[in-house]
Amino acid sequence: MTFKSINPYTQETIAEYPAHTAAEIEKKMQDGWKAFASLRQTAVEQRAAWMLQAAALLKNNATEHGSLISREMGKTLKEAKAEVLKCAATAEYYAEHIQPMLEPRLIASDGRKSYAAFEAKGIVLAIMPWNFPYWQVFRFAIPNILAGNTVILKHASNVSGCGLAIEKLFREAGFPEGVFQAVLVSSKEMEPLIADARVQGVTLTGSTPAGKSVGQLAGKYIKKSVLELGGSDPFVVLRDADLIEAAKTAVKARMQNAGQSCIAAKRWIVEKAVADDFIQQVQSIITSLKQGDPFAADTDTGPMARPDLAEELEKQMEKSIGQGAQLLAGGERNGCNFTPALLTGVKPGMTAFEEETFGPLAAVTIADDEGAAIRLANQTAFGLGSSLWTRDLEKATRLATLIDSGNVFINAMVRSDARLPFGGVKQSGYGRELSLEGVHEFLNIKTVYVQ
Repeated sequence: MTFKSINPYTQETIAEYPAHTAAEIEKKMQDGWKAFASLRQTAVEQRAAWMLQAAALLKNNATEHGSLISREMGKTLKEAKAEVLKCAATAEYYAEHIQPMLEPRLIASDGRKSYAAFEAKGIVLAIMPWNFPYWQVFRFAIPNILAGNTVILKHASNVSGCGLAIEKLFREAGFPEGVFQAVLVSSKEMEPLIADARVQGVTLTGSTPAGKSVGQLAGKYIKKSVLELGGSDPFVVLRDADLIEAAKTAVKARMQNAGQSCIAAKRWIVEKAVADDFIQQVQSIITSLKQGDPFAADTDTGPMARPDLAEELEKQMEKSIGQGAQLLAGGERNGCNFTPALLTGVKPGMTAFEEETFGPLAAVTIADDEGAAIRLANQTAFGLGSSLWTRDLEKATRLATLIDSGNVFINAMVRSDARLPFGGVKQSGYGRELSLEGVHEFLNIKTVYVQ
């Protein structure tokens, strides 16, 4: 079996990578376990020094890494370079803050001394997607490696080159052999890896069906798991919002990365009193976007990552139109290229409201009032992120408690940030990445009690 890396914009084959054999995978497991035995005993200061070197390599070679991302999955070069630099900034953040995150937490008890220690456990298997091929990997790997775990990465097959480039970067940064390794295997071959006793946890970022499969396997073999799955994030605009800023941010939050983001603003829920004005503003912005060559400086959004993804989005759009939605802009598909589209008149029950639309398709739903807007925001199987727009911050804080999601961003687009815990509820998964919570997910929280 081989994995092909295909440029989404040109459909040219960039490279072919042979799948790893069973013997090669076993060697990687051995190396990962051996590296864990050493890394857990390595001073945190040394791990941090290596991580700072990784950050420097990312910054110094941002164009090279960004170009690889753009070639393999199609995002614009400026977006790809920004992704690489975000990885570098996160590496620097954790290198500077990991020490107190790992310090034992003293707990008052009837003993002479008692505390919770945070200790590495072994290899963590990461199953990562193609849409942010560096960021999704680094945001998980950085805190885990700094905490003393080692990583086996099963990346999406269409970004195999990115996975191997990240492995090389960790080695060049000075980390011992086996600390971070990429395995080239199909999704059907996950069970033996999850079952392996050296794997102490598994994390997946991907679709809800993939999460169900991995979650079942993790439970079967009693492995800790973190699942960051799909989303149909609401972008709620109330009548007292700053409409100019809300419209500008809504388009960016929906169309960045060609709309291929789990936290993209997929459902725009707008209070009726300002709906016409909001729609007019976003339509103007969307029709001005240039879709095309990801390496062209004036391109706003590149192609989607694969032809089948673009075809699926087109079907979802056409179904929604057949159900009564109106197409106001875009929606033209040519291979992986899909012009940014705007649907209005979207209501519960329609495909664009009920399903996750993973591409540059915005859907506007009109709410009678703020109460209806919150109910519509929650009327979804997903619960990853949400954005709420109003000038009344006291009201916003109150309404934020009523929204069922892992993240609520007030007057801002949803984003991941190393300082903030990230994850979802409902069909968007469980567990948290980033911040202190992301560090502790795959550690043994060991109670020590002294009589």
